[in-house]
Amino acid sequence: MKKTGAWLVRYALEQVGVRYTFGIPGVHNTETYDELNKSEQIQPVLVTHEGGAAFMADAISRTSDHTGTLLIVPAAGVTHAASGIGEAFLDGIPMLIVSGGIRTDVDKKYQLHDIDQHALLAPITKKTYKIETHEDIIPTIYEAYRIANHGEPGPVFVEVPVNLQLFPGEVSGTPAFEPGQDTSALDADAIKRAARQLYDAKKPGLFLGWGAVDASELSISIAEFLNAPVSTTLQGLSSFPANHPLHTGMSFGQAAVPAAENAFKHCDCMLAVGTRFSEIGTASYGVEPPANLIHTDINASVFNANYPASVTIEGDSRLVLAALYQALLELGEAKSDDGALQSMIKKDKTAYQQEWLAHDSGDRVNPGRFFAELRQQLDDDAIVVVDDGNHTFLTAELMPIHRARGFISPTDFNCMGYCTPAVTAAKLANPEQQVVGIIGDGAFLMTCMETLTAATLALGGIFFVFNDGELSQISQAQEIPYNRKTCSVLHKVNISGVADATGCGFVSIENNSDCKEGIQRAIAMADQNKPVIVDVNIDYSKRTRFTKGIVKTNLDRFSLANKARFVGRALLRKVTG
Repeated sequence: MKKTGAWLVRYALEQVGVRYTFGIPGVHNTETYDELNKSEQIQPVLVTHEGGAAFMADAISRTSDHTGTLLIVPAAGVTHAASGIGEAFLDGIPMLIVSGGIRTDVDKKYQLHDIDQHALLAPITKKTYKIETHEDIIPTIYEAYRIANHGEPGPVFVEVPVNLQLFPGEVSGTPAFEPGQDTSALDADAIKRAARQLYDAKKPGLFLGWGAVDASELSISIAEFLNAPVSTTLQGLSSFPANHPLHTGMSFGQAAVPAAENAFKHCDCMLAVGTRFSEIGTASYGVEPPANLIHTDINASVFNANYPASVTIEGDSRLVLAALYQALLELGEAKSDDGALQSMIKKDKTAYQQEWLAHDSGDRVNPGRFFAELRQQLDDDAIVVVDDGNHTFLTAELMPIHRARGFISPTDFNCMGYCTPAVTAAKLANPEQQVVGIIGDGAFLMTCMETLTAATLALGGIFFVFNDGELSQISQAQEIPYNRKTCSVLHKVNISGVADATGCGFVSIENNSDCKEGIQRAIAMADQNKPVIVDVNIDYSKRTRFTKGIVKTNLDRFSLANKARFVGRALLRKVTG
């Protein structure tokens, strides 16, 4: 039979279960867009920038059971999307990228968009493909989908030359998709050794990353069996419900909230699940896991990279934790619980919240009061999205997350501009759930025009813009050693004007007394399928534990001479201005 490449692309994407594509049509993919317009399953979504498209595809994968997919033009579309592709790659998020390509049926040089896309994307994808024949299209997209979702997930790129899309070609058939199965076996001996170490420990603890997000019930069972405190990475914040009495917070060292720092102070055996022990998750490597570190991850290359482990177990967290829990049950009774640990955690959490509520924010909004009110008004299954900035760690420390996959964040690539498009996509994939974004004003300026995409699609996401007029995470980092804020003070922008320009609702929260009513108004508007931008006059004068902790950690790593130079300069500038 003869089929156009565009028809074959549509067929393959439908077969692997794609629900949405994100991108902007151009001369190298209009035929495929025309085909998708006929699809009863796939909704092609027009964005304002391919960077936003990539963040949307990322958020689809994080908040739903289907794989986020890009349909973009070559060259400029790829470079624009590269930040979101890189974020997905370093965070372990599946993504399928389908791009047009220059004509391969002519011998002309210097065609429009003529670059080596594969060399460009090699460092930030699991694999790239360039289609050569019509016969290759379906099996290649199937293989790309499998690779994107197999093992540690990540983005995979497929280039389909425009001539293949436009013109019919001979194919032998249109096979159905077969996902394949992972038949790799767990290391039974490692499971037994890990169970024994945990069972014999006096003060075991769990440290959970994004790789544990779909194994929450098993993590709860193990934590309760061991009577062990649980902390998470930033990306893994939703891996364990914050309203569980054994939950402590993000990280476990000197940059962690008091509940986590105190509960893990004498930890003698740690079960780390689905985490790489990367820079943010460890607060700039400021943690000290115990010698008995049991590390399980789907990617064996993360083992012993930053911290030596006594036991390593490669595998999907759901399978590993199921086997580990069974092994623990076989060793004996659950550890006795006298309530002391849970009481300490609750006391520390309450004291930390009260510390924030007592902070004098003047005529601005106290973050502690804002998050207390937001948590009060949101449903338990709401999805909270953050960007990269000071607001990220305020959210991590002050906003309890109760549901698996109820929190998403750019992490290891740490890319600003993530939140606005990600809120839009998360709401698209989860229309019955509340979706809110917490966005720094600097990050909002990067991709705020994607609120137009939300308005066009009538998606009632809420964009809380923490507006202080600075790139606050950086300006705070500059203020201590430099007493300067070079290029971190923002140009003033009328945020209500952005709402007017894009067809969004608008709410202003000027001070603490506005929080309750302002959040109520935003939720009411969003319930009418209208996106809402909320300008929050936030106070950043009180630093998070994370910010204070990483400053100390990094300074401690300086040589004595460099430490003296930095401290001396800071003191001099404090005096001289």
